[in-house]
Amino acid sequence: MQTLAKLQILADAAKYDASCASSGSKPRDSVGGKGMGSTEGMGICHSYTPDGRCVSLLKILLTNFCIFDCRYCINRKSSNVQRARFSAAEVVALTLDFYRRNCIEGLFLSSGIIQSSDYTMEQLVEVARCLREDHDFRGYIHLKTIPDASPELLAQAGRYADRLSINVELPTEQGLEQLAPEKNAAGIALAMHQVAEHIEVARQQTQDQQNGKLVSMPRQRQTARAAAPRYAPAGQSTQMIVGADSANDATILRTSSGLYTGQRLRRVYYSAFSPIPDASADLPLQAPPLIREHRLYQADWLMRFYGFSHAEITAPAAGGMLDLELDPKLAWALSQRQHFPVDLNRAPKQWLLRVPGLGVGSVQRLLAARMVRRLRLADLQQLRVATSKVLPFVELDDYHPPLGMLDSSSLRQQLLGKMQHGSTQRHHSGMQMPVLAQMALF
Repeated sequence: MQTLAKLQILADAAKYDASCASSGSKPRDSVGGKGMGSTEGMGICHSYTPDGRCVSLLKILLTNFCIFDCRYCINRKSSNVQRARFSAAEVVALTLDFYRRNCIEGLFLSSGIIQSSDYTMEQLVEVARCLREDHDFRGYIHLKTIPDASPELLAQAGRYADRLSINVELPTEQGLEQLAPEKNAAGIALAMHQVAEHIEVARQQTQDQQNGKLVSMPRQRQTARAAAPRYAPAGQSTQMIVGADSANDATILRTSSGLYTGQRLRRVYYSAFSPIPDASADLPLQAPPLIREHRLYQADWLMRFYGFSHAEITAPAAGGMLDLELDPKLAWALSQRQHFPVDLNRAPKQWLLRVPGLGVGSVQRLLAARMVRRLRLADLQQLRVATSKVLPFVELDDYHPPLGMLDSSSLRQQLLGKMQHGSTQRHHSGMQMPVLAQMALF
């Protein structure tokens, strides 16, 4: 098979591996060949760095052959799809070619499992090693690693990759046993723990070196350090399929919270289940609404940056499911009206972050401004605060919410109307708000 034909198959097959938040992208499923997953162009995905930069990655599978038969996977052993396989040398050549043409800034590489987990992992590591050591590749590398692979291979992978990810696949062990019986939840957790330990050791070594505790290093370690990251400096992440099993949003967020605290993950990605051809009877007939995936990303944001616990976020959820009409922070505020209004001139940072409409940036600006003088209503617009959502929940020297507003049963509908009106205005003006910006605004 020609390289271009392989690329078409294996780039399309990689669209179900989440590397960036796919909320708000085009509708997707694998029936009839439709669907873009978390990418907007076949083979190229756009991911975001911690400082907000968008980077373009060549996103492909090494192969879509697989010895496993996970019921939710389009590339499962029993699936009737066209198969292809790259050699490690072909992936290296493709990556360098796209990189030199300035089409990409890095590589996102995943794979089906062929022969054995160790054999597949060896091929993935060889791609990263060859890029770093043989070609002095300075771009970003994200490797999807195989949890059953040997610890030695996981250790090697992190020396060449910027980020490693091991998929938990489903939010519960029961779901994994039902839909992917060949995979083992305990083995996945162990592999994640091993990667986390390697990352922590590397972080501590870097800190010691910066503090002057490490005076010298062997020459070979110095060379490797100059050519490649120490050990997955961008951390590790995972992916969870939403809607393939019966797990509700409360269960999903509880699992994510445990992964953040227990495995020190940098990111959990949520991927709404996509219907697949010749699907098992165990799978739902329809995909969950993509807005559910988006609400989970928003809730995840609250846990990581706003100080919310998973239990708080899902407390107002009916049947453990997040409100699809309202973002999770606004839904929480409406269920906890006794804590509002919040005085913007006196409230501590942790309470300002809980006000609907105030993002992390808005809170920082408010804190800086009130060190100079007391805030008034006119100051909010100058500080670029979304007043339509904020005002029912705050008070200032010259503003208090109208009597009974917070207790009004119609407040939810009023806020929904304002949001829909704002969405219509953006639509008619031709402005499309980026997904990341949408997530940062609440």
